[in-house]
Amino acid sequence: MQLEYTQLSALAAILRNGSFEAAADELGLTQSAVSQRIKALEEHCGTLLVQRGKPCTGTEAGRRIAAHAEHVALLERQVVQDLGHTTLTKGARLRVVVNADSLATWFLKAAAPVPDQLFDIVVDDQDFSVELLKQGEVAAAVTSHDKPIAGCDSFSLGNLRYIATASPDFVANHFADGVSARTLSLAPMLRFNTKDTLQERWIKQVCGQTVHPPFHSIASSQAFVEASLLGMGWGMNPEQLVRDHIASGQLQELVPGGAMDTPLYWQVSRLMRPALQPLTKSVRQTARTSLPQS
Repeated sequence: MQLEYTQLSALAAILRNGSFEAAADELGLTQSAVSQRIKALEEHCGTLLVQRGKPCTGTEAGRRIAAHAEHVALLERQVVQDLGHTTLTKGARLRVVVNADSLATWFLKAAAPVPDQLFDIVVDDQDFSVELLKQGEVAAAVTSHDKPIAGCDSFSLGNLRYIATASPDFVANHFADGVSARTLSLAPMLRFNTKDTLQERWIKQVCGQTVHPPFHSIASSQAFVEASLLGMGWGMNPEQLVRDHIASGQLQELVPGGAMDTPLYWQVSRLMRPALQPLTKSVRQTARTSLPQS
């Protein structure tokens, strides 16, 4: 099945901008022309590609085809640059998936120096992010999976170090008798979302058994730290985000020396390797200086 490039560009623009109107503005077309291109593409593919709404979103097929369009634009730009031209290909965006704590601590330091690159950064748990790479929806992923998936290269980045922390008052109120399976089963815990198992894994590491505490769900790395400072609960916070708070006494380690390391890897599509080379180089260099190495 051969895909029409102008139709692919329209699909990618809709999913980037969230509406047919905004896509038309970006492409310099009428909204009717964009609608006709999407209708023709959907008929050609034999499936719905765009879920109409506010905002418009892609179906699974639509997201995969739009990602293909973005990848083609990136490769096209790379060819143009290799030929000695410096013009930025309009709309060439690099879609990668990164876990929230990496995004809050070190990843932007790696992305910022990459010249003339537009990013679409998707946030997902490091244990699940590789699935988007398998599905072709992203070109690269920060993941906890070390073995390269088919068609990808894998590079070790180092460890994201987590420390179980809480405010001094919270520790005094809930762990006066020490940290144990009993006290942990009663103390409110912080959890990022349903994919977040760091706290449970740390409990198993410390107590040797599974415990199910009451918990708050807070899907923000910065808010996770703020909730810890305010005494809402205890949680596994990245060392980089709580180091100063521990030094100042605003937060305490629940178990001194009980940090937990999560190994991270950069997996990148081999097909996209030339276009991603500047980012891959920056990611690896930044990780070496920002993350504890094994």
